[in-house]
Amino acid sequence: MPPTKSIAQRTAELIQHLPALSLPQAKVLAEWSYGVQAARCCGQSQVSQFLASLLKQKVERVRQRLRELTWEKQAKKVGKNRRELQVAQCFPDLLQWVMSALPAADRRLVLALDATSLKQKFVVLTVSVLYQGCAIPVAWVVRRASVKGAWRPHWLRLLKQLSPGVPADWNVLVMADRGLFADWLFTGIVALRWHPFLRINSQGQCRPKGVSQFRPLLDLLPAAGQTWRGEVACFKSTQLAATLLAYRDDQHEHPWLILTDLSPEVAQITWYAQRAWIEGGFKDIKSGGWQWQLTRMTHPERAARLWLVMAIAQLYSVSLGSQVEAHTPPPQPEGLPPTHIARRTNKGQPPPRRLSLATLGRLAHLALCILDERLPKIRFQGPNSCPVMT
Repeated sequence: MPPTKSIAQRTAELIQHLPALSLPQAKVLAEWSYGVQAARCCGQSQVSQFLASLLKQKVERVRQRLRELTWEKQAKKVGKNRRELQVAQCFPDLLQWVMSALPAADRRLVLALDATSLKQKFVVLTVSVLYQGCAIPVAWVVRRASVKGAWRPHWLRLLKQLSPGVPADWNVLVMADRGLFADWLFTGIVALRWHPFLRINSQGQCRPKGVSQFRPLLDLLPAAGQTWRGEVACFKSTQLAATLLAYRDDQHEHPWLILTDLSPEVAQITWYAQRAWIEGGFKDIKSGGWQWQLTRMTHPERAARLWLVMAIAQLYSVSLGSQVEAHTPPPQPEGLPPTHIARRTNKGQPPPRRLSLATLGRLAHLALCILDERLPKIRFQGPNSCPVMT
């Protein structure tokens, strides 16, 4: 399919799934995200040069379109009715778009909260959907790194902005590392009828159900390789009723201590391993994918609009990567000679991925562009990695 038709197809999909966008905004967002995937760079200079060559247009004309997508309304000098891109209005629809691409019968989702910084410029608070080793940003706020202030209102606002996009019958697990834990975050997640799965530090105290005295959390740690789980009142000064999951091993310095509202019979501490996928998502945003660390932007609001471009590129890449992986025949070690190392070491488990779904999708996108073939729509073709919470 010619690139103009591929971009037109993406524009139509953006209009369908992100109704807060105007038609001009959807067109530029489609062009920019398409160029990001092909050029493996989110920068205006490189993407505008690529698109200009692809679309046979002047570089400065393309570059101006990209620049104006991130500008405030008053900065746009041409046109009386130019609209400012309101990124936050897209968050619930973006989440719904991701959810619509998941297997229809599952109705379950894992969100991860984390912050990433860019030198001394920005700190970005993000909420991402976790899927098969990858993370897709669906809500974020960009702050100047030098500006002090509480993160609490930002996190609560992001979660509240996303909640309209989630039907009441979906199971949602919300993960965060110990640096973000707070009792208000736990109760805020529960208030949305979602399930917190938050790691805490080990210095506090708790009172297990049926015990009258508070005990140090470290007293509940089991033997290496084993798990303790039970209902507790956590933190002596501001008591929080929750389920505590505790685990330690000999390979890691610090234990896992997880608080959740799920019952001890349902919650599994192994689920928390998925939280690390958001680190892979940050790598995709930066040096492993879209090269955001090279940005010369200085305005947080404009950087937040650029994040929407990268989130769309990430969504298309992970989706396409899942489809490529689903259609890749699994290895057949039984057909190899008995002495072959792949047969001797085979344990009946699928081999680990050599490439993440985001990288696999980016390369497939590039190949389809070169071959002039149609780009598939957003669809996650593969098992939902979200745990079953019943």
